[in-house]
Amino acid sequence: MSLYPRLDDLLELRHQAHTLGLPSHHLVNSTFAGLYASVFRGAGVNFEEVREYREGDDIRYMDWKVTARTNEPHLKVFREERERCVVLCVDKGPHMSFGTRGTFKSVQAARAAALIGWAASRLNDRVGGLVFGDPTAGLQHFRPARGRRALWQLLRTLTNPGGERDRSVDCLAGALQRATSGLPTGSLVFVIADLNRDAMGLERMLGNLIQRNSVALLPVDDPADWEIPAMGVATFTGTDGTLIEIDTDDPQARQAYRDTWEERRDMLQAIAYRLGIILLPVRTDEEIHLSLIHNLEQRARSRAV
Repeated sequence: MSLYPRLDDLLELRHQAHTLGLPSHHLVNSTFAGLYASVFRGAGVNFEEVREYREGDDIRYMDWKVTARTNEPHLKVFREERERCVVLCVDKGPHMSFGTRGTFKSVQAARAAALIGWAASRLNDRVGGLVFGDPTAGLQHFRPARGRRALWQLLRTLTNPGGERDRSVDCLAGALQRATSGLPTGSLVFVIADLNRDAMGLERMLGNLIQRNSVALLPVDDPADWEIPAMGVATFTGTDGTLIEIDTDDPQARQAYRDTWEERRDMLQAIAYRLGIILLPVRTDEEIHLSLIHNLEQRARSRAV
C-alpha cells in the first residue's frame, strides 16, 4: 500500500468506473455527479432576511439569537444561487498515515476529495479547499474558483509527503475556525478527516460553521479503529507519548476497545443529527466509488421520503 496518494490516480478519478462495470467516462459524469447533484445541488444559498417561524419550516435555519431577543421563533431565509462554493476540508495529519486493510486513510481521504471535487467542477461550482494537519506546511487555503486550477492545487498538495510526524498536533479546530470566518456565505463544506476522537467541543465549532454554510462530514475509518486484532500483549504510544500496554488476546479488553469507538461514533452521529449535518462515512477497505455512491443513494432516498 502506498502511504500517499498519487496525483495520476486522483486525476484519473474523473473517468474511472471499471469497478462499477460502466464505460470509463460515466462515473463522475453521470452516476456520481448525478447523485451529488440530487443531494447537494440547489442548496447553495445567500442570506436574505429573518422572518417569523411558520409551521413546516426547517428548524435547521432557526435564528436563535433573534428568537431569544424577541421571545418569538424566527427563521433565517436564504435565496438559492445558480452556483456555489464547494470547499474540501481535508485532514493531512500524522494519524492519517494509518491503514490495515485496503489503503491508508490519507489515500482514501484524497480519493474522496477528488471525486467530490470533480463532480462539483462538472456542475460549474467554484471548488476550493483547506488542507490541515501538516505541522510543517500549516493550514493551506485554496480559495474557491471556477475552473480546475484550485482543485488541481489541492490534489497536488494532498500527494506531497508531509513534514515531521508530530502526532500530538491536532489542527481540526483551527481548520473549522478558518472555514467559519474565511469562506463565502452559503459554501458547502466537506470535512474529510479522521473523526475517531473525543467529540467534546466539536459541536460548538460545527454549530458556528453551519450558521452561514452547509456541512457534510466524511469520517475516514479503518476496521482497526473498532476491531483490534488478537496479537498478544502489545505496547501503544499515546499522542502525549504515554506508553500503554494492552493484552489484545483479552476478549474483555477487545470489547472495551470496540465500545469506546462505538460511543464516539454514536456521539458524532448525534451531533450531526442535532445540527442537520450530513454524515457520509468512508472506509479504507471499501472501494471509494461504491462507498460514496451507496451513501449518497441512501441520503437521496431519505430526502425523498
